[in-house]
Amino acid sequence: MKQCFLYYSLLPKTTVFTSDNIIGMWISEGFLHGISGDLEEFGSKYYKELISRNLIEPDVKYATHCVCNMHDIVRSFAQFVARDEALAAHTGETSIGSKLTAQKFLRLSLDSKASESDGLKWTSLQTQSTLRTLISVGHINMKHGDSLVHFPCLRTLHIDSGHVGLLVESLHEFKHLRYLSLQNSDISSLPDSIGKMKFLQCINLVGCKQFVKLPCSILKLGQLRYLNFYDTSINNMPRGFCVLTNLRSLAGFPALVDGDWCSLEELGPLSWLKNLGLDRLENVIASSSAAKAKLDEKVRLNDLSLYRGSRLGDDGLIKEENSVSGEEQERITKVFDELCPPPRLEYLVIVGYFGRRLPRWMMSSLVVPLKCLRILFIHDLACCRKLPDGLCQLPYLEFFQINRALAIKHVGPDFLQSYHHHSPRPSQVLATFPRLHTMDLMGMMEWEEWEWEEQVEAFPILQKLMLVSCKLKCLPPGLASQATTLNKLTIHYVEGLISLENFPYLVELEVVGNLDLERITNFPKLQKLTIQDCPELKVLEGVPALQKLIFKDDDMETLPELMGGINLTRFELDCSLALLTSIAAGQTGPEWDKFSRAEHAKAYAGEGRYVLYKAKPYNLETNVSSFMSRGALSYSDDARRFEYVFKVTSKTFSYICSLVKVPSWEYTDSYTFVDGRVLSLEDKVAVALRRLYSTEPSETLESSLGVNESTILLVTERFVAAVYERGMHHVHWPDSSKMDKIKYMLGNIHNMHNCCGVIHTTHVPFGPNYGHGKTENIIMQYFVDPEMRFWNIHLTSAGSMDQLSILQNSKFFKECEKGAHLNGSKLKAYLDGPEVGEYIIGDEGYPLLPWRITPYQQEDLSDSKAEFNRRHSSATSCALKALARFEDTWSCLQGETRWPDNLDTLEMMLGACCLLHNIVIDMEDDAAMPSVKRGDYCKEVRQLANEYAVRARDMLSQYFLIDRSSKSGEYNDEGTSSVSGAEKKETRSTDKNIRGRDD
Repeated sequence: MKQCFLYYSLLPKTTVFTSDNIIGMWISEGFLHGISGDLEEFGSKYYKELISRNLIEPDVKYATHCVCNMHDIVRSFAQFVARDEALAAHTGETSIGSKLTAQKFLRLSLDSKASESDGLKWTSLQTQSTLRTLISVGHINMKHGDSLVHFPCLRTLHIDSGHVGLLVESLHEFKHLRYLSLQNSDISSLPDSIGKMKFLQCINLVGCKQFVKLPCSILKLGQLRYLNFYDTSINNMPRGFCVLTNLRSLAGFPALVDGDWCSLEELGPLSWLKNLGLDRLENVIASSSAAKAKLDEKVRLNDLSLYRGSRLGDDGLIKEENSVSGEEQERITKVFDELCPPPRLEYLVIVGYFGRRLPRWMMSSLVVPLKCLRILFIHDLACCRKLPDGLCQLPYLEFFQINRALAIKHVGPDFLQSYHHHSPRPSQVLATFPRLHTMDLMGMMEWEEWEWEEQVEAFPILQKLMLVSCKLKCLPPGLASQATTLNKLTIHYVEGLISLENFPYLVELEVVGNLDLERITNFPKLQKLTIQDCPELKVLEGVPALQKLIFKDDDMETLPELMGGINLTRFELDCSLALLTSIAAGQTGPEWDKFSRAEHAKAYAGEGRYVLYKAKPYNLETNVSSFMSRGALSYSDDARRFEYVFKVTSKTFSYICSLVKVPSWEYTDSYTFVDGRVLSLEDKVAVALRRLYSTEPSETLESSLGVNESTILLVTERFVAAVYERGMHHVHWPDSSKMDKIKYMLGNIHNMHNCCGVIHTTHVPFGPNYGHGKTENIIMQYFVDPEMRFWNIHLTSAGSMDQLSILQNSKFFKECEKGAHLNGSKLKAYLDGPEVGEYIIGDEGYPLLPWRITPYQQEDLSDSKAEFNRRHSSATSCALKALARFEDTWSCLQGETRWPDNLDTLEMMLGACCLLHNIVIDMEDDAAMPSVKRGDYCKEVRQLANEYAVRARDMLSQYFLIDRSSKSGEYNDEGTSSVSGAEKKETRSTDKNIRGRDD
């Protein structure tokens, strides 16, 4: 066992080695002695002994303890003891070359993170002619001509994630090789010469996704004990595979059909199998083929995995192209019925089963077919409508997990049916699931009800229960009353669950993503509580034993009130930067009373920021340094003060930080305060925002921020570039649903029906630049909606172009002219008359176009035209209000600030401010995108377009007058809803002209 322990210390920590892998290596090295058929049993005993002596520790992520970890101290000690025979090294070590040259080893383990150019060369290993074991994880440089002839004594070869294609053809030169593992490599097939390796006992090809071919010569390897094709693309299986009767473990074995032959038939004679994994069972047509596998006769089989391609998508729903017919359901059910395992089975995995019921050997019966089963995984049940009734009768079942069972809506009493069968006295009723300690019920997205009455005895030793992604409105009474040993309850993303209450024995509770959860009450023994993304949770009562509380919500800006009455030993918090900064302010902050109720408290936010607090003796430690903790962001203790300082909410500030999180800017240390401290990402965002919205002189800003003027300018320029690069999705043409909302608002607020927005043009002056001391002017043409959001922006330098030229040069104009924009639903102006398409409006400085409507200019307007102009003016005010808000916020655009002598930079800065303007509005909503002819249209086309535009405006004016009349004079300046005879005549005349033109 000492040799097994020392060998374990060589395994690289960067990859996973299962117990099967490790025991196979021990066997190949000759560490295990005894009858050949029992070597795996001996290895398993040694493995468990190492665990019992705390030399290795099981990884809790694996239910079967098949993966363990070795503590670094234990590993270092073992490697020191074995230093004369074994070397475990990282290829980045500078001394590895000298070690390989100075000494010959029996065992060599290499862990490489190097690139192809920096990796260890294969030729550097060739001096190690005495090697019995070579373990390599990562890249090793190989070239044509490299071979394996230099390792005549090699018994174990394990290469993970290496390019081994060049070595495949020389594998047969390993005359004494017992263990061959090439997992996650680029190998596509094994060579025919593999049949010459008479001593080979193990072949592991896990994760070799390019592997497709298994040569027929493998049938000559009579000593093979282990084969693993899991996660490969193997598409052939040699006929006569049944001759490999020495196999103990076979994983990823594909179910392939060729005429009347099925690869499952080859499994019949393999009576020594202990571990078996079958893949692609959807290929099996006849249940008789499955019967020929004779699984029920393999009395040594204790580990079985049954896989078929899942019919469920990533969202847990059946893909449309993978819909399941009744005939397919019946066929797969019959196939699985014939794959009944032997009674000795301890470990069972079923993935992708789409029968309407589970196999009959899993359902309730008088004879329990799986009486030794300890661990059960069932994943991706596409069509099964109920959980297996027979599970409750399994006397040794310890772990049960079901994941993604879409059709199950109800778990009834049958799942917990009591039984008498194994009772010493037939009259005695035993509790169901007598040895189950862990149960995970996940992805049952339609599960709404769980029946379990208080008096029904079940789960007497259940310790952990996980419920994920379902619709349970409440937990069953029996869970709280009968599961008296339940230690940890995990509830994630359960829809409709409002309250959790009355669990007298529970010690640990974790609730995540339960959007409807409001109350947690009466948990008298609860010691640890984790809460994440449960926004409606308002009540936490009846938890007198609570010692540790963990809150996780990256958007949290204030600590919840439910903490006010709780005294804790430990408190941990993941929150927004704004809240963390408030906490870092200490006793002056508004959140301090709640945060400091714990004896020990920790709070974290993005970028590694933290606050650590200890009550006795008092200690407050934080790395929320810079002016943000002492000055500007200290205003975050009050939301209004924060918004006053930054012109945005703390939530918007956090979003902007995440938006500009560009590595080239985020991690640079070239920007510092005047005292030499490096600006963090949040510091730089705060500096830039202050510069962009501030009218303060540079000297004043430099003093208040503690950052010199040149740094402020550089930081602002980089910030602007990052916003411009990452934030363009905040300014794009609205999709149909958003456009409908815009039209609805303009129609209801300003009575401009079917109007899609307002276009406006303005001059933006920039202050004296450093180059020439002159003022630059940029013309900005923008399109806005009633919420003052910019949907389209066109920037150009001020020159001799008039408003018409600017419009015609914009992309927006070209898109509208060719019909890419404003092509949605139309407005019927009269009951049986023509229709008016979507349009925008603007002042009289723009030309009248079919999609661009301007007000009437002549005097003595009729009532309808005057009404049109009134509504037009009201709606056009949206653009002026948006501009006023824009200029008021981003004061840098008011001509007082010095900027570089670069027009492109100025336009980018203006564009970034427009994006930030929209971001603020978007975050407010969330909190609380035929060729064009240019100016040389032919005269007739231009005339027709102009005439249509005039008619469109006239029809709208008439429509508005009629609309006003229908509302009982609500918009009639004269206080009457009647339409004069002259108006009626004008209406008929306009309508006649339109019909005439249409004809």
